[in-house]
Amino acid sequence: MTAAKPPHPAGALFGEFPQRSMSMTHAASPHSAAGMHGATRFLRDMLDALERDARAAARAARGGGAPEDAATAGEAAPDQAPATASLGDVMDRLDERAFGFLLLLLALPCCLPFVYVLPQIVALPMLALAGQLAAGRQHPWLPKRLRARRFSIPAFRAVVERSAGYARWVERLARPRLAAVTGRLGLRLVGALMIAPCLSILTPLPSTNTVPGIGVAIAALGLIERDGALVILGLVIGFLWVALLLTLGVEAASLIMGWISARL
Repeated sequence: MTAAKPPHPAGALFGEFPQRSMSMTHAASPHSAAGMHGATRFLRDMLDALERDARAAARAARGGGAPEDAATAGEAAPDQAPATASLGDVMDRLDERAFGFLLLLLALPCCLPFVYVLPQIVALPMLALAGQLAAGRQHPWLPKRLRARRFSIPAFRAVVERSAGYARWVERLARPRLAAVTGRLGLRLVGALMIAPCLSILTPLPSTNTVPGIGVAIAALGLIERDGALVILGLVIGFLWVALLLTLGVEAASLIMGWISARL
C-alpha cells in the first residue's frame, strides 16, 4: 500500500485544482455547483472555506457554540451579519497562479451588467496586480490597506455563481498553448496592456466596466490555464472596448451595450 500524499501547504482543497478533478469538500447547492468547472469551482470552494473560517472565528469570539457543518456553511442566522473576508485572506490561500486567480476573482463583479460601486472598489487592486505583472513580480503583493479591504463572502459567491454559466464555455476551451505569452517576458507585456481596461473599470461612468471586466476575466482564465490564446483574446476585447469609448464616447457605447444585452 502506497503512502498517502501529504496535503498541500494551502490545504487539500486548493492543492487538488491543477489535476482538474477537485472533489467538493462540502455540500454545494445543486443549482450552483453543477455548472462550475476548474477556476470558477475553485473560487467557490475557496469562498466557502473562508466563510467557514469566519463563522468559526465568530463563534470562538462569542465563547463557543455548536460546530457548523458543511451543509450550513453558507447560511447565516437571521440575526447574524454576513461573513466577510479580506483580500489578504484570499492571497494567503493561493499558490503559484495567484495573479490569475486574484484578477479573476476581482474581475467577475465587473462582468455583470447593472452592478455599480463594486467594480470601482475592486479596480484599484486590479490595477496594482497588473502593474506588478508589468514590473516582473513573481508573486502578488498588495499594500496593507488593500490587503485589509474586506468584502461580503455571500455577495461574492453569488457573483461567482451568476458568472459560472458564462465562464463555462471558456473553461472548456482552455488548454496550455502559446507558452511565450504566459512566460516571464510575456507576462510583463500582458500586465502593461491590462492596465488600460483596469483604468476603464475604475472610471465611474456607464458602460466603462462590463466589457473590460469580461476581457480581464478571460485573460485571467488564460493566465490560470497557461493559455496564451485566451490571454490575447481577453486583452483584445478589453482594448477594443476602451478604443470604442475613446472614439465614440460613453453615450454611444452605452447604446451598443444596451443593444447587445437585449439580445443575450
